[in-house]
Amino acid sequence: MKLIREIWQSIVRRDPLSTDKGKSELVFLNVWLHIHPAKVKKENLRFKHSFYLGFITFFLFIILVTTGIALMCYYRPYPPQAYQDMKDLQFAVFMGPFLRNMHRWAAHGMVVCVFLHMCRVFYTGSYKKPRQFNWVVGVLLLLLTLGLSFTGYLLPWDQLAYWAITVGTNIGSYAPLIGGQLRELLLGGHSVGEAALLRFYVLHVAVLPSLVILLTIVHFWRVRKDGGLSRPVWKLKPQKQEALVTIGAPAEAVPLHVAAASTDKTYGLMEVVTGKPIFETITPEEEEDTVFSYPYAFVREAVVLMGTVTTIMMMSLFMNAPLEEMANPAVTPNPAKAPWYFLGLQELVSHSALLGGVVAPALMVLALLAIPYFDRNPSRRPGDRKWVLWVFTLFVVANIALIIVGTFFRGPGWAWVPPWVHVVARPE
Repeated sequence: MKLIREIWQSIVRRDPLSTDKGKSELVFLNVWLHIHPAKVKKENLRFKHSFYLGFITFFLFIILVTTGIALMCYYRPYPPQAYQDMKDLQFAVFMGPFLRNMHRWAAHGMVVCVFLHMCRVFYTGSYKKPRQFNWVVGVLLLLLTLGLSFTGYLLPWDQLAYWAITVGTNIGSYAPLIGGQLRELLLGGHSVGEAALLRFYVLHVAVLPSLVILLTIVHFWRVRKDGGLSRPVWKLKPQKQEALVTIGAPAEAVPLHVAAASTDKTYGLMEVVTGKPIFETITPEEEEDTVFSYPYAFVREAVVLMGTVTTIMMMSLFMNAPLEEMANPAVTPNPAKAPWYFLGLQELVSHSALLGGVVAPALMVLALLAIPYFDRNPSRRPGDRKWVLWVFTLFVVANIALIIVGTFFRGPGWAWVPPWVHVVARPE
């Protein structure tokens, strides 16, 4: 028994989890858990603070990687073998439909959750100083997520995939000067064919996932370095009290605030240095509002993981991923639609190619990247940010409305068709 304990201690070099030191060392000495602080604020663990959207998005990406590796064992990126492999997965491979369904619904769920996560960050003002750069990383992750979903859309090589990619790449070709060249580079030619399938496959399974993993690491690291999750707005102190104590600032520049000493703690001055002032100061009162990441944060993350996986599994049991006839360039569906997340742009392109293919996407991306640097209002309270919130809400509503119109109200020839027209009554 002593030998077993010695072997265990040589692997796990920390105190038992029954001690506070052991709980801290669990985080500090583990490379995978080091993305967490040793302690977290209690209010940050509440569901209504973040809705756990960041964790859900990350867990959906883990599902995509896991199921994607399994699907790669049965897939050949070469037409018409690609379509035949999809048929085999659908009808011959054990649990093939289930794996494909999980991959598809997790991909759609990741697009939705990344967008909702960014909306939550914006509405709570969590992109403000010092978190500006992390917002930019989040915007890049949103674009990469759309790229992952878009490149994976072609891999089944059926009619739906072929014409959706054809329409989607045509939208991008409207960009002046470089639009046509970028489309040709992406497709490996002037049309969607064998070269396009191979390039989309490489982008989907290697290039884009690597970039997502890299930026996700940066994203998690910056969350830690920028002070963790931003405090809920209802927990913020009044503006005049937010920076009562700073370290490294001239003594005459900041009024000194003396916190009441706790009777059960010992305080000592470790070092006095010069430098930039810190943005948040931990007081004895704030210290009482924190708990150890283990087990409080870890248990919640485990519950969110199980809930996310269970939801995707239940959807995969009852909702099958579509698979139409094999791609045929000679047969054009009417209407041919882009993937659902690009239908808003397709709707704009139907009115103006320049507006939908160039102006709108460029302005949206530039505006999202510039928000944290041009919004100089230091307050995160909704009452102090009304016009910014109204503009962003208009942007969100307009995008959702255009996607709904393109999905349900556009028929043959991109004509306006009420959604109930597509319902065909079968004779009894």
